[in-house]
Amino acid sequence: MEIITRNVVKKLFVPAPSSHKGQNGVLLAIGGSEKYHGAPLLAINAASRFVDLVYFYSPAKLNHAVLAKMKSSSNCFISLPKKDVFSVAAKCDCILIGNGLELNARNKRLVNALLRKFPHKKIVLDAAALHLADANLLGPNTLVAPHPLEFKALFGVVASPEEVKRQAHVHDCVVLLKKGFCFITDGFALAQNKNGNQGMTKGGTGDVLAGLAAAFACKNPLLLSAEAAAFLNGLAGDMLKKKKGLNYNADDLAEELPFAFAKLRGMRK
Repeated sequence: MEIITRNVVKKLFVPAPSSHKGQNGVLLAIGGSEKYHGAPLLAINAASRFVDLVYFYSPAKLNHAVLAKMKSSSNCFISLPKKDVFSVAAKCDCILIGNGLELNARNKRLVNALLRKFPHKKIVLDAAALHLADANLLGPNTLVAPHPLEFKALFGVVASPEEVKRQAHVHDCVVLLKKGFCFITDGFALAQNKNGNQGMTKGGTGDVLAGLAAAFACKNPLLLSAEAAAFLNGLAGDMLKKKKGLNYNADDLAEELPFAFAKLRGMRK
């Protein structure tokens, strides 16, 4: 089994000096509910630091107070009406689905409709989407990021390194298993990320990881995106531990990501 190192981050796409807005990643994030409106914001906060544009659609009927809170918390996304979701999905580089999404029949139809309509589009499934997606619709352009219970909900088996690799191979997808130290595989190579610390058990850190992986996926292969996201996320957590001990949260983690990224980019091999 390979252990992920800082070198994966150095393999990531670098924006050209002459590039303009939209050329360095466009992400569509779908999620949120009245109860879990913070989850997509955490994912967006992480992703928006590494792509040019983030569009956001929530299938939930959010009340005015919740909408106002979301808009005041972040100016890093463009809110979409329902009628524009599929047209933006067709044009964006990657779709992130699931953070804060409610478990209901309407959202199940939406998740699987997107998987059916865009088999050639990079799609990252996280959180509730892993309970709603049909595993038979997964493919080489799909990255799933479950914790063990979500893994069992999606694939119907208990998570283990061997089973993670087998399910990725059977469904021809990339799996990022969030279980203490992350396991990542495309069904052939199996890698483990071993940085990070127990301060990252707090709610929302998985949303940050999913947003980061989706951002990288806009301009990079899915396997590399998953490995680099896991390593960078863990490094950011370790940097925060040195500054704050274990007393940091998911917002802190998202805000630390650019500093962790800059640290890695400045390192020699």
